[in-house]
Amino acid sequence: MTATSPLDRLRELCLRMPEATERISHGEPAWFVRKAPQFVTLSDHHHDDRLAFWAAAPAGAQSDWVARDPERFFVPPYVGGRGWIGVYLDRPQEWDDIADIVEDAYRTVAPRKLLALLDEGRDR
Repeated sequence: MTATSPLDRLRELCLRMPEATERISHGEPAWFVRKAPQFVTLSDHHHDDRLAFWAAAPAGAQSDWVARDPERFFVPPYVGGRGWIGVYLDRPQEWDDIADIVEDAYRTVAPRKLLALLDEGRDR
C-alpha cells in the first residue's frame, strides 16, 4: 500500500471493492455499495475520544474479533446490535486483518452480481 494515514489506508481498501463509493454520512467519511447500502464508516473521535471505523460483518464475526483482541476490536454503538464490528485505528493494527474485515463488510451487503465481479477479479 502506498497510503500512509489510517484514513487513506482504509479508503484504499474500501474503494478496491466493485462499485464502492465514498461520501460523508453523519459527518464522517463512509463507504457504500453504489449509493447504498453502507458497508464501512469512519468514527473520527465522533462518539468518543478514539479513531476507529465500524464495518458490517457476517453473523458471528463481531464476537469472534472482539474475543480475539478487545484492545483492537469492539462492539460499536448504534450498529453493534446488528453485528457490526468496530476497529480502533489509534492502536497498532494488522492491515491484513483490516483488509479481511473490509472485504467481509462488503460481502455482507453487496448484491450477488458485484460479489461475482469481486471473485472474478481474484481468479486472474
